[in-house]
Amino acid sequence: MGKRKSRAKPAPKKRMDKLDTVFCCPFCNHGSSVECIINMKELIGEAKCGICQESFSTAITALTEPIDIYSEWIDECERVNNVDDDAA
Repeated sequence: MGKRKSRAKPAPKKRMDKLDTVFCCPFCNHGSSVECIINMKELIGEAKCGICQESFSTAITALTEPIDIYSEWIDECERVNNVDDDAA
């Protein structure tokens, strides 16, 4: 007589690490003072520093995460600084 077939165990699910939601402010350099707020109703994402009150708003999609908003803010700051350097 033959053996019974064993059931294959499902592969373990990969665990996704949580992304940061608070960041360092590019203006006052205070760590963990920038909080990103996502308003899905109006499709607006806002990054705001709790110390120096600087803020940045951008249009978002359903896939946008807080790190995306912060990255866009940093990119915009670099773009503005490079335009100022080129004009001088």
